[in-house]
Amino acid sequence: MTPRFTQKVMVITGAAQGIGKRVAELAAAEGARLVLVDISDFVQGVAAELRDQGADVLVVQADLETWEGAERVMSRAHEQYGRIDILINNVGGTIWARPFEHYQPEQIQKEIQRSLFPTMWCCRAVLPYMLEQKGGAIVNVSSVATRGLMRVPYGAAKGGVNAMTVNLAFEYAEHGIRINATAPGGTEAPPRLTPRNTEAQGEQEKAWYQTLIDQTNATSFMHRYGTLDEQAEPILFLASDAAGYMTGTILPVAGGDLG
Repeated sequence: MTPRFTQKVMVITGAAQGIGKRVAELAAAEGARLVLVDISDFVQGVAAELRDQGADVLVVQADLETWEGAERVMSRAHEQYGRIDILINNVGGTIWARPFEHYQPEQIQKEIQRSLFPTMWCCRAVLPYMLEQKGGAIVNVSSVATRGLMRVPYGAAKGGVNAMTVNLAFEYAEHGIRINATAPGGTEAPPRLTPRNTEAQGEQEKAWYQTLIDQTNATSFMHRYGTLDEQAEPILFLASDAAGYMTGTILPVAGGDLG
């Protein structure tokens, strides 16, 4: 089969670990020129591994919770390759798991800042380049946690990602730009290299998090977590020309749970 991404420039955020790293590995195997983005130094190791395998990789370390970080990433990618064909917005993730009345105001703000704004800033920053080249594909990584327990602020942020995806798709379809999203369910992944929450976890916090796990397994028809490959492949499908007649779609990837 012909590789789907030969010579296409793909920006992947949150590429140091988890779903983002796996998307990068699979895209590299199909010929993509990669721009790997993360705030963590661990992204340099991912890039080194892929370069050893012959991939063309640029690394940009940036804080995507800021407009300045997102703008710098897209500017650097365009400076290096002259175009941006695909953007995978993968930054985000639950920081705390607890009943809503136990969230402090600053925690609510941090959840929204982490799981909504990196996607919003990156979409805004990449659009001028895609408009100039009259085409492109954006895939936002959302979540089925828009219906779930113990993470109301995170669910609200991902609900915002869903709304933004559809609105942008409606607005930019006439310019040849497709914008879709996947909505992952629970995903089995190695322990995080950079924990989202470094606070000590007491018995109550552990019980709240277990409630989240139990609900995720219960509401999935398959009653299990997905693998990294099961999350990465739908992202790459939406990014590929095979999904050329798809835009404004929120694709649940959660074993039957629709979020």
